[in-house]
Amino acid sequence: IINNYVDGTQGGAGDKASPSGLHFRDSKRKVDYVLAYHYRRRLARHAPSAASPEQTRGSASVALVSNGGTGNGRAEPRQQQQDDGQRALREWPELPGLEVVELSPLDALEEERRLQREEYERNLLEAGLEIEKDPENKSQGLSFVRIHAPWQVLSREAELLKIKMPTKKMYEITEEKGILKTLNEIWCKLTEPLQPQVPRQEHTKMKNLSYPFSREKIYLYNIKDKDTFFDNGTRSRIVREILKRTSTKARNSMGIGALIANNVYDAAYPLHDGEYEGQNDDMNERKLLYQEWARYGVFYKFQPIDLIRKYFGEKIGLYFAWLGLYTEFLIPSSVVGIIVFLYGCITVESDIPSKEMCDQRNAFTMCPLCDKFCDYWNLSSACATARASHLFDNPATVFFSIFMALWATMFLEQWKRLQMRLSYFWDLTGLEEEESCLVLVFFQEHPRPEYETKLLQKKLKSKNITTENSNENEKEKLTWSDRMPGYAANFGLILFMIMLTFSAVFGVIVYRITTAAALSFSTNETTRSNVRVTVTATAVILNLVVVLILDEIYGAVAKWLTEIEIPKTEKTFEERLILKAFLLKFVNSYASIFYVAFFKGRFVGRPGRYVYVFEGYRMEECAPGGCLMELCIQLSIIMLGKQLIQNNLFEIGIPKLKKLLRKLKDERTELKEMDTNQSKDPQQWDLDYILEPFTGLTPEYMEMIIQFGFVTLFVASFPLAPLFALLNNIIEVRLDAKKFVTELRRPDTVRAKDIGIWYNILSCIGKLSVIINAFVIAVTSDFIPRLMYQYAYSQNGTMHGFINHTLSYFNVSQLKAGTQPENSLFAQEVSFCRFKDYREPPWSPHQYEFSKQYWAVLSARLAFVILFQNLVMFLSVLVDWMIPDIPKDISEQIKKEKTVLVDFFLKEEHEKLKLIESFITRDKRKRRSGTKSKRTRAASFSQGHHSPKGSFTSFSSQHTVV
Repeated sequence: IINNYVDGTQGGAGDKASPSGLHFRDSKRKVDYVLAYHYRRRLARHAPSAASPEQTRGSASVALVSNGGTGNGRAEPRQQQQDDGQRALREWPELPGLEVVELSPLDALEEERRLQREEYERNLLEAGLEIEKDPENKSQGLSFVRIHAPWQVLSREAELLKIKMPTKKMYEITEEKGILKTLNEIWCKLTEPLQPQVPRQEHTKMKNLSYPFSREKIYLYNIKDKDTFFDNGTRSRIVREILKRTSTKARNSMGIGALIANNVYDAAYPLHDGEYEGQNDDMNERKLLYQEWARYGVFYKFQPIDLIRKYFGEKIGLYFAWLGLYTEFLIPSSVVGIIVFLYGCITVESDIPSKEMCDQRNAFTMCPLCDKFCDYWNLSSACATARASHLFDNPATVFFSIFMALWATMFLEQWKRLQMRLSYFWDLTGLEEEESCLVLVFFQEHPRPEYETKLLQKKLKSKNITTENSNENEKEKLTWSDRMPGYAANFGLILFMIMLTFSAVFGVIVYRITTAAALSFSTNETTRSNVRVTVTATAVILNLVVVLILDEIYGAVAKWLTEIEIPKTEKTFEERLILKAFLLKFVNSYASIFYVAFFKGRFVGRPGRYVYVFEGYRMEECAPGGCLMELCIQLSIIMLGKQLIQNNLFEIGIPKLKKLLRKLKDERTELKEMDTNQSKDPQQWDLDYILEPFTGLTPEYMEMIIQFGFVTLFVASFPLAPLFALLNNIIEVRLDAKKFVTELRRPDTVRAKDIGIWYNILSCIGKLSVIINAFVIAVTSDFIPRLMYQYAYSQNGTMHGFINHTLSYFNVSQLKAGTQPENSLFAQEVSFCRFKDYREPPWSPHQYEFSKQYWAVLSARLAFVILFQNLVMFLSVLVDWMIPDIPKDISEQIKKEKTVLVDFFLKEEHEKLKLIESFITRDKRKRRSGTKSKRTRAASFSQGHHSPKGSFTSFSSQHTVV
């Protein structure tokens, strides 16, 4: 490698940066994108036969760099390097100051990266971009490459990308009439204090007609200033497209993604619009977003969705629009949930089963809760549990379950309508159709660097192919067999992770059983009386810790599993990552809740024939009031714990910690030597580099989807879930906003028409919630047994006698030897004890078998599940059918926009045609005068047509195509 380099500062003149930090040094050209990299100046060791050290300190020289065979990653022997150097001296004796420089492996790698950067930046210049670089005047440090896209590049790429831009034409938006208009005006006046103070469009009833940019039809667009016609988000998006498709020959790297993966560059990002807080009075969009959106003090205001979309792009704008709508929808569900909870509080005193359970005159002597060490006990001692269960297990919860199922359907339908409304106002209608033609031809979605690397390895393995087949090899792609090891690893590891989750749940179950048994041995009366409360509370907290730990592990595992699948494009990678992460986190978050809801207390057995774990411990039973209360505790603690610890503390703490570590690392490198030429005040690219890189919206969506599951799946057991979700989301919106504005580098603006696969996941959760809530009401709660008793077994149609009806008898003399209570302190001698189940009494011919009531209640449970599921599904379909996906006014506006567009083109083409005809008429007059030069000029205006009729026909046909 022959490298010409100059010692000392390169480009010493003009080091002064722009005052704003957003422009080149000339303070005119905008910085549209920044590339950052760490460099390390070569610390060369000179061969013995080379020039003296004094020669190396010259101001300029030509060096022969021997990189020790960097191609295969091994350094050549020292003797081989010296021989190469001597041969080079013999081959180029006429070159003055020629030196042989021996590079260490680290220097050779740095040299290779430097050459890749130089080649890549040359290719960017060839693509039309303009570049400004920092001088590398230290032995090592951080350097930035600033990129500017001139008008020619912007207009060319905007045309290829078919970016919709506003034209000169504006048309009136048809407003709703009648009572809807009146209601809308009243709503706008009432919510005026809640509106963010951001600039709004001057004519709110008017909309610019947008059309994909075309250089041939540039006269259609309202171009007042070429520097501001494309906003910052569009400019950075265009530059990013060029960066992604510009390649280097070294390592066959395609795009900036591959170069960052190979550590040639450290980062690539667009700049924020300036500081979000400071002494200066200059207002920018970032500062405006911070003041009106990203502060907790404005939690009561609506989000400035249009400004968010303009600054961060459509994809992030849709996320915050979805989050805002979801939070708004939680308000009515929270109100209804509070009403249901208050209904339980009000009716607890009049609840007959609770009264019967708490009445000490009803001497229900219950069987021991454990073998040998547990005594008989009175059911009235569980009075508090029964009263607490009624707060969540009452007839109102059935209504609330139906309401929440319809709520989920209405939320999804309303989101589709809002999504369509935003698509219209953000000019996203027809996005897929309009972009598909040219984007598929010019900008097929770029392969991921990992895919290219794997493909290159595959090509290198088949290097023995002939030259004739080389073209076919270029089109080679990874096949199913190439990905088979990744798919096999995915299947095995996902199965292992699911089993690990079940094992963790089983471990918590074992903890509950063993701890309950251990506390039962205690000599302390208070400890023995509070065994159930102690075990439940500690087990739920332990389960929460396990869920939080496994959640973080599963996130990393899902990403790694997706990477070994080697998806070709980023879109495929994101979708597969979402599915894996959601599957693992769904199982992790809800496994313990499913156990308490549907399995706990179902496999206990009966007195005299209990089911044992590890031969000495009985399976745990539900509390006397049922498992619904415990399900409520489990759900509430896991939901609140995840929201408080994972969604809030982790989101605030981890980005700040990473930012601090990155800053300390850079300062440690920079302090080794002072750079006197660099400006003391950090520029915007320096400030943005310290921020955390944007890694996508998957974590943000994931936490909200899991929360949506908590709100809908088991809402029958916890009516206050929507309220806690609402309180969390009020903070979450501002927390996410602050993170995007202050903690993250500015993301690339990405156009998106919808929220993608997340909508399908939401829809599946909504449908699954109907089934789960049906089973929770039918199986976990006492709703069906109470109905059956009141209408089938009660003598007077009331609930009197319900508790006695649900308890079976057992003859204590039939207890197994060694399981009877030792030293029983019970007041009277016990002949029969009671246990909760529908079984035949000991005096029956079929003693302890399931009674007729058991089968009747079981049939009623299954019938209720079928009836509830079909009724709610029918109502959901009815709501879906009644609410159109596209609002009527938006549908009419889209049709109107197409009509206005055609009329606008007709008018513009007609004016153009009149202009051409005037030129033709003038040309005919000049031809009659006989001036040859003027005749040639007229011919050029008529585009080669010599007759007015021919010219008119030509433009008519062109107009017809338009």
